[in-house]
Amino acid sequence: MAEETDTRPASAGSRGRPAPEDDDREEGEIADDASAPVAPATHPLEHSWTFWFDNPQGKSKQAAWGSSIRPIHTFSTVEDFWGLYNNINHPSKLIVGADFHCFKNKIEPKWEDPICANGGKWTIICGRGKSDTLWLHTLLAMIGEQFDYGDEICGAVVSVRGKQERIAIWTKNAANEAAQVSIGKQWKEFLDYKDSIGFIVHDDAKKMDKGPKNRYTV
Repeated sequence: MAEETDTRPASAGSRGRPAPEDDDREEGEIADDASAPVAPATHPLEHSWTFWFDNPQGKSKQAAWGSSIRPIHTFSTVEDFWGLYNNINHPSKLIVGADFHCFKNKIEPKWEDPICANGGKWTIICGRGKSDTLWLHTLLAMIGEQFDYGDEICGAVVSVRGKQERIAIWTKNAANEAAQVSIGKQWKEFLDYKDSIGFIVHDDAKKMDKGPKNRYTV
């Protein structure tokens, strides 16, 4: 005798498909949308930094030094930095006489700034068009907090001149010899720079029109 076959019709609501699982969401609760875009992760820097530009075309002979320096943009994450760096002119593309600064936020790249007033600077000199890589590595070491005395650093500036380009790191307290010498030595190591470099105190530079002597050399 043949087995009996269940010929009862499927429920009209299911139309032959399995019944859906119970919905455990409470009334008014919104279901998670797996397709919703996820914001990319960002990597905050220890400090915020500001790019400044001193345009030689905006200077006049009567203008006070530093009066033409303008802030460009402040960044506080790794992603913001690269977004800016990849869309601005590198030193080799700047016009002669330009100064491009990167300083900790709220510190102006001027001797008169209270945080810079008692400091000084280390300077590296290279030929025209040769500073792009040195400038990038200086920025990465600085914003990446690679210096043992990073709190002593105010910022850095690249200066484009007729026959050379100069990169300088400004620091807070020129009298702190251990900190200044450490910064100078580490900077040379980061850049694999072989020549000796000197540290000039801002006060000495202001008092002497030409050729202030190096306070420290490494």
